[in-house]
Amino acid sequence: MKDQLSTQATANIGKFSDPFVTAKGDRRASVALSNPQTLWFNTGTLCNIECENCYILSSPSNDALVYITTAEVEDYLDQLETRNWGVKEIAFTGGEPFMNPDMCDMARASLARGYDVLILTNAMRPMMRKSVRAQLEELIATYGSKLTFRISLDHWSPEVHDKERGKDAFSKTIEGMEWLRDQGATMAVAGRSVWAESDAAAREGYGEIFAKHNFNIDPQNPAMTVLFPEMDEGVEVPEITTDCWGILNKSPDAVMCSSSRMVVKRKGADKPAVLACTLLAYAPEFELGTSLEDAEKDVQLNHPHCAKFCVLGGASCSA
Repeated sequence: MKDQLSTQATANIGKFSDPFVTAKGDRRASVALSNPQTLWFNTGTLCNIECENCYILSSPSNDALVYITTAEVEDYLDQLETRNWGVKEIAFTGGEPFMNPDMCDMARASLARGYDVLILTNAMRPMMRKSVRAQLEELIATYGSKLTFRISLDHWSPEVHDKERGKDAFSKTIEGMEWLRDQGATMAVAGRSVWAESDAAAREGYGEIFAKHNFNIDPQNPAMTVLFPEMDEGVEVPEITTDCWGILNKSPDAVMCSSSRMVVKRKGADKPAVLACTLLAYAPEFELGTSLEDAEKDVQLNHPHCAKFCVLGGASCSA
């Protein structure tokens, strides 16, 4: 992580230091929580694999974010009702969410309150354990399309995918997806648009994989086949000023932090914290407090990811 931060500092020297003013002295853009639709929970940074370019540095040994519990999730679900946010979706990311022993219980608690639930997973061994599959069978049968699994499939090619995620990772993920298919589960895929190919070519490649395995996933639908831009902190990016909205003909309401927040539990912390963004788990300036009320404050776009990933890249982790 230190190497990444030092690279970022070199590439964007002088930038992203003042939360309210850019390096050129312009007023920095901010985003209000104008239409909350998704509350994310990070289930913990532990993962069964270690990818080359994991934005949150998940691995079998990284427990910087520890397992969140069902009781903690339910507390925030209570807060959603108290604050009347109008959220429609509860989403879980990691790490690998199915490493967390409470994952199915947390999904059940959210579904039982009427929320749509999204689980980001690599669909490998943690999900495929017999005890987990038994619980998932019940959830899928009971809640149907209210529960969506977004599978990490970095590329439609096994060779390229395995270069990022390790030997035989592609085949193991496909096995998990086939099991989900056979349960009638709703699936989406998350890939990466960094392989020197066009969007059209990538979607064509995913379409061939989906057809081959009879996966009911539309490769042309960006909410079902999500292709995320590269998040290279070593690349120089512009700072977003208040004037940029007009220049780019873009509304702050289109940026991810206008519609979502993420809850994490840091190692050694007494209670979880609410973050402005799913991508900035290690940036303390994006920690808004411990409650949803704390998290209603505006977010200053004071990080390279804000510019490259969200404002200029147009990406969103939510559907």
